[in-house]
Amino acid sequence: MKEFELKYGCNPNQKPAKIFMADGSDLPIEILSGRPGYINFLDAFNSWQLVKELKEATGLPAVTSFKHVSPTSAAVGLPLPEKLKKACFVDDVEGLDASPLACAYARARGTDRMCSFGDWVAMSDVCDVTTALMLKREVSDGVIAPGYTDEALEILKTKRKGNYNIVKIDPDYVPAATEHKTVYGITFEQGRNNFKIDRDLLSNLVTKNKDLPESAVIDLIISLITLKYTQSNSVCYAYGGQAIGVGAGQQSRIHCTRLAGSKADTWFLRQSDKVLNLPFRADLGRPDRDNVIDGYINRNEEDVTADGNWQKYFTSQPSPFTDEEQRAYLDTITGVSLGSDAFFPFSDNIERAKKSGVCYIAEPGGSIRDDLVIDCCDKYGMVMAFTGMRLFHH
Repeated sequence: MKEFELKYGCNPNQKPAKIFMADGSDLPIEILSGRPGYINFLDAFNSWQLVKELKEATGLPAVTSFKHVSPTSAAVGLPLPEKLKKACFVDDVEGLDASPLACAYARARGTDRMCSFGDWVAMSDVCDVTTALMLKREVSDGVIAPGYTDEALEILKTKRKGNYNIVKIDPDYVPAATEHKTVYGITFEQGRNNFKIDRDLLSNLVTKNKDLPESAVIDLIISLITLKYTQSNSVCYAYGGQAIGVGAGQQSRIHCTRLAGSKADTWFLRQSDKVLNLPFRADLGRPDRDNVIDGYINRNEEDVTADGNWQKYFTSQPSPFTDEEQRAYLDTITGVSLGSDAFFPFSDNIERAKKSGVCYIAEPGGSIRDDLVIDCCDKYGMVMAFTGMRLFHH
């Protein structure tokens, strides 16, 4: 296939639209179902790069969930603890533990379920039946993978009445070393960001504490590779083999750290007994439960436990999840990793990270206040690596 005509570009008024190879060669993809759009393909190609690199760096199957050209999460195929299975709504999935790819998908899709609503999914490995069955029941725009088993493909082809977007990509495809982008009729040219992220990048430990366990190495690699394909400014919290909080596209780095930290906190609080034991009505669907859980934890638009509200969601009135209870639960969390796509200019980022259980940090370094940031890490006994490499993505 030399080119593929799109319905429209980013918006319906932006026509004509298509994807093609500038050198006239065949596209490295096959569209097995559906008709992906402009934003779908932006998500597909960015997300595929992420999982491909994550698999190469860790040796583990990887999955990411993308929305509007940034990941909501990325994860590798490690087994899920029972409470996490329940929090991710996958405790009913038969054969989950036997499929590392399915575990990666459960983690990536279950991290920030509100932001993943209507997502694009990328898988590093051939999609199997277990993963396809989970994907089928979620609200999603499409998936890209290097292949699909025959049975998995048939399962996915039934999604959206046969119109679900399924893309197969050539895993051996290597893009050109130089890339171009047109803005306002003006062409930009730059070398493709082929910077390799692996454990060697974490060797420059600048804090007094230099004890960096293997689990933290994996989490920091996940965080940094996730940031490589996240709209900047960005920071990413990671824990247990997955990104648990991504703060993307903020002008201020502390705003990224706060945003991602609040998502990480919500992820942890979803696994508390108080949330796991909420008495949901049987007729309440999964997306509605996601919204109610978020409202229960963060108390945003409405108090879901109030009289006149709780009856819409629960069989009995739950007690509120108070600030004191939440803080007490979060104070038990430790061992979280944090990556940043550029240096932390002030120590306030470290103070905020501490509230979410961060013990391990990777950032480029190079701020005129590096000494203050390091001192703040030392105050809390954190380990910090200077990577020396910025990871902006636009």
